[in-house]
Amino acid sequence: MTIHREGYQSIGIGALLFGIINIVSFNFLSAAMPWLAVAIFIVTLFVFLFLISFFRIPNRKLTINDNQIICPADGKVVVIEEITDVEYFNDKRVQVSIFMSPANVHVNRNPINGVVKYSQYHKGKYLVAWHPKSSTENERHSVVLENAKGTILVKQIAGALAKRICNYLKVGTEVKQCNEMGFIKFGSRVDVLLPLGTTINVQLNQVVQGGVTVLATF
Repeated sequence: MTIHREGYQSIGIGALLFGIINIVSFNFLSAAMPWLAVAIFIVTLFVFLFLISFFRIPNRKLTINDNQIICPADGKVVVIEEITDVEYFNDKRVQVSIFMSPANVHVNRNPINGVVKYSQYHKGKYLVAWHPKSSTENERHSVVLENAKGTILVKQIAGALAKRICNYLKVGTEVKQCNEMGFIKFGSRVDVLLPLGTTINVQLNQVVQGGVTVLATF
């Protein structure tokens, strides 16, 4: 396991606060109320360890296959439905949405090999990530990837707790399947818009792993 570079600053700030809070706590509370000092230490340690865990990148054997579309994120499948896309395709697509809780790994990965045809950040609201309107009204970043098999749109969506979407892809760049495409901080959702006729390999409420689970097949 390694720590994602997006977490260095947050973990550094967390370590500083952890140290300051507990130095003050033990200096002023340990003599009169030792139980309270211990309780503060345990709570702050838990929060700090959770912060480190949020930015983890676990060691995994990634799935590489040109005929398959790999899950771009860890989480649970919350939507599989046919929709009309009005952002890029302007036609009907199959949308598969993955909800990422704060406990999930938050690295986002390229579902396919291909060329970046579109990359656009949208300001927006911070509705809870499972809200139906979060796909179109929340802060989000959309990327379209194209190869000989087809064209898909991947949408990183901020949730109620997420305040920053990081996306590393630029139009015209050739990307590799399962390489990092971005990161979302503190709870979020990822939508994948697939061509009609694509075989879906996941089910509603299925727990999936980014870079590992096969989402669909061309």
